[in-house]
Amino acid sequence: MAQVEDKQAQGPQGPYSWPSRKDSKVIGKDHERMDGIEKSTGAAKYTYDVNLKNQLIAKALGSPHAHCRINGIDTTAAEKVPGVVDVHILPHAEAGSEIKWQGELLAIVSAESEGAAAEGVDALKVDYEVLDSFTSDSDLKGAEEAGVTARGGGKVETINEPGDDDDEDEWVDAEIERIFKESKHVVEGYYGIDAITHCCLEPHGSTVAWEGDKLKAYLSTQNVSGTDEGFANDLEISADSVDVECTYIGGGFGSKFAPDYWGIAAARISKRTGRPVKLMLSRDQELKLGGNRPSGYLQVKLGADADGVVQVWDSHHWGTSGVSGSGVSHTVVPYVLVPPNYRRKATAVRTNLVRARAWRAPNHPQACAITQTAIDDLAATMGKDSYDVFMANLVNANNEKADVYTEEMKIGAKLIDWKAKWHPHGKGERNGSIVEGLGMALHTWGGVANTSECTVKIHPDGGVSSFCGTQDIGSGTKTVCAMVLAETLGLSTNQVTVNYGSSTYPFSGASGGSTTVGAVSESHRRAGTDALTVLKGKVAEKIGADAGTLVASDGRIHVAGNKDKGLGWKEACGLLGLKPLEITRGHTRGDASPLSNSGVGGVQMAHVCVDLDTGVVKMKEFVAVQDQGLVINPVTCKSQIYGAVIMGIAAALYEQRIADPATGALLNAELADYQLARLGDIGDIKIELYEPESERQRGVIGNGEPPAISPVAAISNAVANAIGARVSTAPYTPQRVLEALKNA
Repeated sequence: MAQVEDKQAQGPQGPYSWPSRKDSKVIGKDHERMDGIEKSTGAAKYTYDVNLKNQLIAKALGSPHAHCRINGIDTTAAEKVPGVVDVHILPHAEAGSEIKWQGELLAIVSAESEGAAAEGVDALKVDYEVLDSFTSDSDLKGAEEAGVTARGGGKVETINEPGDDDDEDEWVDAEIERIFKESKHVVEGYYGIDAITHCCLEPHGSTVAWEGDKLKAYLSTQNVSGTDEGFANDLEISADSVDVECTYIGGGFGSKFAPDYWGIAAARISKRTGRPVKLMLSRDQELKLGGNRPSGYLQVKLGADADGVVQVWDSHHWGTSGVSGSGVSHTVVPYVLVPPNYRRKATAVRTNLVRARAWRAPNHPQACAITQTAIDDLAATMGKDSYDVFMANLVNANNEKADVYTEEMKIGAKLIDWKAKWHPHGKGERNGSIVEGLGMALHTWGGVANTSECTVKIHPDGGVSSFCGTQDIGSGTKTVCAMVLAETLGLSTNQVTVNYGSSTYPFSGASGGSTTVGAVSESHRRAGTDALTVLKGKVAEKIGADAGTLVASDGRIHVAGNKDKGLGWKEACGLLGLKPLEITRGHTRGDASPLSNSGVGGVQMAHVCVDLDTGVVKMKEFVAVQDQGLVINPVTCKSQIYGAVIMGIAAALYEQRIADPATGALLNAELADYQLARLGDIGDIKIELYEPESERQRGVIGNGEPPAISPVAAISNAVANAIGARVSTAPYTPQRVLEALKNA
């Protein structure tokens, strides 16, 4: 291995920097994703596609009841089914255990074939004692009567109290009432958003095999580098005794960060039987257990001045994240537009439903949907254009983002032709039974770069490869890695090989919170920059030049402004001798860096048509304007936004987890029943990447979460503009639209 001092190459912004827009050869240019052919042809092998020699197929029995006690499980008949090799009762399902949600796995049958495993599951005999359950999360009064509520973050106020005396609550009540009396406009409303599931196309699961004392796990995961410890902790082995691999993943959306207890169980069964075990959840188990986004419901009263700027906000919201209670955090209510005076109270509702998991931008989509709808209702009450009222309330936005929102609103309005198409709520022209409407919403997100390390290896023959324990969850991470490295070394993307998806590679954090593109851009830029510094030193010595004057571009390392004075890439690499140059560099989350940043904002606008006779809502147009710092690959960045918007449209018009209030049973835990948006349902989606030079200079910021935040609120506001009535709760189904019209 070639030796190099552990020092950083200097750039115009310090140790590391990005090239300017005019100097970029790769970054900022559209590049097709490098795994596109494999995915489109079916050559890509997902976890579900992994089949090992002599493996067992495992199937699991889930609880049919939302709340019950297990008095015992008889495995005798299951063990006698031909082909069944192992029957495993999970620890939480042993006799006397209490099960608190439907679908919880109770026992796993492993067999020579899928059919034998399924037959074995059917042969299990379980003695259930059914207990009372509660799943009606929107029914706050019923939850209080059932004794399943708790403070969800408590009461938070920004009223200027005189002190912590005994009369504080009474003083705050009086002060809020005073501000309401002084308000020119007062609006009260109820808004809600039902829980939805992650609905990953590839269910949770893994194929595991022991190789001596080491575990090899092919796991569908967003956390390649971290799940080795997840296995190791429960199996009481060291993390270096676990190798996790995931090259392709069929969806995660925040739900696949851990091996899960069924993955641990598969590893135990594999150890006991001495054979590989494949255990993937069935579709109904996936929708019951694989992850869901908490619901949220809000009652609010707000007061605004003559210009429509909100001065006071008083709200109470509730919802559920499942059996543990919780719900939408009180810290994001009201959302983005936070008035100078507010009081917010949150109540958590415990339900007999599986615990929620992180779903793109946790808390933000719900908070946006249940608070920015109130801003739109304020505009309707005033008889003003919603655009103007949102613009006026930007004084209550984060000061650093107010100017960004202003520019994004202008861009969005032009793209959707807002001024020409907008009309007062419920006053648009009718085309038979069809009316149209516009709505908007805005959002924010952090997106700080995660921890990431990368090893760059440059071979004497000119070959370049990187090794990073990250994962490409479908967003084009592999392509971003290749682009950053190619830009840094002055090469094309087809001259570098990116290795990822294995826990044996240098650590890189989980893909969640829009932290991945910043993370891998950091590690690949740093490692590539320092590797190039070594090569520059060798080339400088060879050609008799100052290393500080050398640049890498178009496959050469040469003096800046003089391509003839330098060496071609392969010739330069030949100076390394017999051993490859290998350098590892990284970034730690939270460290200040000129390469990455955090904090973005976006504006989204929806144009819908509503059939007043049937209540059906159809999308016509959707505009998303988004800032994300420096854009590495515009085409995959836009692809992220398209996907997020489509998910938001589905959540606004179709998706909802439906539980029977009497039994707690999920009624739509199959794709035939769980509605998603189809190609004809999404309308014309227009994407604008907001990237002025000031944004580029901030560095790279992730973009997975932000565009999924505003769609529900924007569509709700568009529907209200069309029909002149608020459909209070998402999804805005035909039945709910007709009910809103009737009640109006």
